[in-house]
Amino acid sequence: QVQLVESGGGLVQAGGSLRLSCAASGSIFSLNAMDWYRQAPGKQRELVAAITSGDRPIYADSVKGRFTMSGDNAKKTVALQMNNLKPEDTAVYYCHGRWGTYAAWGQGTQVTVSS
Repeated sequence: QVQLVESGGGLVQAGGSLRLSCAASGSIFSLNAMDWYRQAPGKQRELVAAITSGDRPIYADSVKGRFTMSGDNAKKTVALQMNNLKPEDTAVYYCHGRWGTYAAWGQGTQVTVSS
């Protein structure tokens, strides 16, 4: 019943910026944690950023200093601000929400960075 939907992907030139959003809907009041993953063709899915109720956002080394994750306390809507994008950032980006013993994945949004 709980769904996560990503938005904000698109085509951008290297050095540009995009802001992704993930919105959770359904019978939940809040999430305990939200993660951003990405997967490029032929590559494994990798964790990009994550926030929990009790810690500061963490980032993969490949995006640290360029990406910023944010959200309200409920984490029902979170954002990933992506600056200084590089072609290697091209991937489908997925949000992953967790609450209690449950978890859900979004369907993904395509980010393409041209050179």
